[in-house]
Amino acid sequence: MVLPILTYPHPILQKKAEEIDDPKSSEIRELVLDMLETMEKAGNALGLAAPQVGKSVRLCIIKLDGKTHILINPQIKSKFWKKEISEEGCLSFPGKFIPIKRHKKITVRAQDREGNKITIKADGIFSRALQHEIDHLDGILFINRQ
Repeated sequence: MVLPILTYPHPILQKKAEEIDDPKSSEIRELVLDMLETMEKAGNALGLAAPQVGKSVRLCIIKLDGKTHILINPQIKSKFWKKEISEEGCLSFPGKFIPIKRHKKITVRAQDREGNKITIKADGIFSRALQHEIDHLDGILFINRQ
């Protein structure tokens, strides 16, 4: 089911999301499917965090280079000291693009759909997308990073 995407200044967008206790629960599985469908409908979306569809849980999805990354309870574990500035957009701010300074490389720990622990080392656009979506889970919007 396609879910409505919340736009700023909806209060849930600035609230820290709750940890997910059971990644394999039917509620979370259904949310993942709905978020994938919502991203597909949104067009050229790179990522989507659960708070953007009104669910204050630590779940985000990133689709990049033909691969879909479903991350449950993601946390940034390390950041490369070097940063770069690049323009970002956000589904919760339709039509708005602003230059944001982010870490060039990061390491993220999360769980997959089956609850398995995973570690992702990312750089470039993938690193940027992860930081953007994890910010959403922490109630931080890209306008707060200007």
